[in-house]
Amino acid sequence: MDAHDVILITGGAGFIGSHLSDRFARDGRRVRILDDLSTGSIETVDWLRATHGRKIEFIRGDVRDPARVGEAMAGVSEVFHEAALPSVERSVQDPETSLSVSVDGTLRLLEACRKGGGIRRFVLAGSSSVYGDQPDLPKRESMRPAPKSPYAMGKWIAEEYVRLYAELYGLPTLTLRYFNVFGPRQDPGSPYAAVIPLFLRAIREGEAPVIYGDGRQTRDFTYIDNVVDANRAALSCAETGGRIVNVACGEQTSLLQLIELMGKVTGRKITPRFAPARVGDVRDSVADISRAASLLGFRPSVDLETGLRRTAEALSESV
Repeated sequence: MDAHDVILITGGAGFIGSHLSDRFARDGRRVRILDDLSTGSIETVDWLRATHGRKIEFIRGDVRDPARVGEAMAGVSEVFHEAALPSVERSVQDPETSLSVSVDGTLRLLEACRKGGGIRRFVLAGSSSVYGDQPDLPKRESMRPAPKSPYAMGKWIAEEYVRLYAELYGLPTLTLRYFNVFGPRQDPGSPYAAVIPLFLRAIREGEAPVIYGDGRQTRDFTYIDNVVDANRAALSCAETGGRIVNVACGEQTSLLQLIELMGKVTGRKITPRFAPARVGDVRDSVADISRAASLLGFRPSVDLETGLRRTAEALSESV
């Protein structure tokens, strides 16, 4: 077996990371997960191990810990860096920790890749939040970032390190900027949960989903399978060099439209409750995905309605 034949997925016990771990293991790859379980779940790791056996290895640790990163990097050929504290609201409350995980964690991994050698690909999980509230739509990778929160700022700085290490050291790096990812295994119980699992849980429990603001704010909701497809394509992307690529569906949906779609897939009449808009939230967001098409051959395979139906079914099955 190749001495460098392991895929490292940081944050692999979390929502996006666990889906990547599952898919790569199903592809026949050996997967090593590095996760401190601050937002990830040991139950998810146990499920992955039970499903894939020895293809899944788990190391509990912080991406900022040199010892744990050194242990995790042994024999690694590709790194998918998903670890972060994924919440704008949390970052506003605790900017120091949010920035430290994004920036220091990314730098620690890049240094390990530079010193260790043998890395064929380093893929960073970026975020559409870096675009901020720029009025021009759709959001294009050529736009200058304008972060509105410490979370977004940390993601932007991490992207810049990924670009810099490609330029200075020739590391084959790439950033995928995710737009509002959703799907099964996204935790609705977290105090910082994303909007779709929160809405679905409220609907299931007969409560009114809470919309912060007037509900006309828009997002480019992206089902998890589309994100996994983009990451798999990144393995064979010929052009890296720190390039940034939007990963989304390229469709703009308001929260009011989202509520209407949720009513359709659940068969329920839904009347939301409104609350004041939150600090740091972006008003409108939709992606230009033409670069993803040209560099990765990416086309979203699951639309919003289908993704919502699958997510609602998975949530009801988990009860």
